[in-house]
Amino acid sequence: MTHSPTAAPSWRRFVRHYLEMVAAMLVGMIVLMPVVSLLAAGAGRAEVLERPTVSAFVMAGTMTAGMTVWMRYRRHGWPATAEMGAAMVLPFVVGLVPYWAGVIDGDAALLAGHVLMLPVMVLVMLRRREEYGAGAPVAQRG
Repeated sequence: MTHSPTAAPSWRRFVRHYLEMVAAMLVGMIVLMPVVSLLAAGAGRAEVLERPTVSAFVMAGTMTAGMTVWMRYRRHGWPATAEMGAAMVLPFVVGLVPYWAGVIDGDAALLAGHVLMLPVMVLVMLRRREEYGAGAPVAQRG
């Protein structure tokens, strides 16, 4: 089903799409984290995943991979997909800065990244409200 560019966005569809992306992120993490762990163990470097900086970026990467697959399946363009990827990675950077400065521990940095990611994703979605509120992307961009 396609929608015309003038179709009014639906908040129900907007929320549904948000929840779909969160689910896709979780699937990406659940599926890919064991793969990353096996690869690290196979390389004799399993301990590196215990470092908060590495853990944060691996976690953000696996979640972004799942979200990217879902967004492309839903026919979103690369610009919207890249914006959402940034919305998922940058909160971890924000959370890691105080960790790197010695102000918080690694667990707090990871928690901050996860907590900040959710509202940042909403903000990115609001930027393209018409696209995310439509039943299908208004038009494939990029």
